[in-house]
This record gives sequence, structure tokens and C-alpha cells, in this order.
Amino acid sequence: MNRRTFFTTTAFLAVALSIYPQNSSAQNGKITKLNLSEAEWKQKLTPQQYQVLRSEATERAFSSPLEREKRSGTYICAGCELPLFKSDTKFDSGTGWPSFYQAIAGHIETKTDFKLIYPRTEYHCARCGGHQGHVFNDGPKPTGKRYCNNGLALKFIPA
Repeated sequence: MNRRTFFTTTAFLAVALSIYPQNSSAQNGKITKLNLSEAEWKQKLTPQQYQVLRSEATERAFSSPLEREKRSGTYICAGCELPLFKSDTKFDSGTGWPSFYQAIAGHIETKTDFKLIYPRTEYHCARCGGHQGHVFNDGPKPTGKRYCNNGLALKFIPA
């Protein structure tokens, strides 16, 4: 593929994806939105959590203790404590970030991200809008999904 074809294809995808509504797994009315000011978020979160959750940064691979967490429990949003994943959906993807094959229904929202030029599906907490990570179609059965999450965006609550 030459550069012209690559950029033409990328531009076409950007336009095509902007025409269609963004995917969302949150059902309207089921999650009460949390709207804090940027100053309130900065007070509530650590500087690293703020960068990930509010500025859509990505933490360094293999840096989160949650990537190695094996206990039974629930992974919740570090910004607002909405439960996002159950521990029985976690798997070792080998990527260096906590990975799950299924989110709790209605607790995440997705959008298309073009930060790396090609489209990726980014997901956020349905309550506070905090950036969690990206979802890919290379996960295990039964869903075939890999929700690749920043550990800084999560807290773990043991069962």
C-alpha cells in the first residue's frame, strides 16, 4: 500500500465513521452522569490518574499491579467507582495491561479514536466519562473481545 492509498483510505474511514452514531453500551437513563469541574477532578485524582482518565493518556506497559491481580472481585472506575469488569472475565493478554473479554453491560461507552491515524475503539466509563482503554477483536471466547485497560483507571475490590 502506498502513502496516497493509505491516507485516502484513512480519510474515507474518518468521514464514514463520523456519519454513523458512536457505539455505546450504556443505556440512556440507567447511569446517572457525574460531571465534575477540571479542578475537582485534579483534587480527586492523582496526577497520573488524571492524565489517563481525563486526558486519555496511556500508562507504561507492565507498570500496573492490577495486570498481575488474580483474586476474585470487581474492577471499578478509579474516577467514580462504577463497577466495570468482573474478575472472572479477566485474562492474561500478554500486552502488559489488565485485559478483560467482557465489560459489565451498560457501564462503558465507546467512541472511535484516530490518535494513531488508523481507527481504534476507545472506551470510557459510562458514569464519569473517564478514559479506560481500547477494545480489540482479538480476545478469547466467548466474546472475542479484548478490553485493554489502563491499570491507573481502575481500582480492584476483592470479593
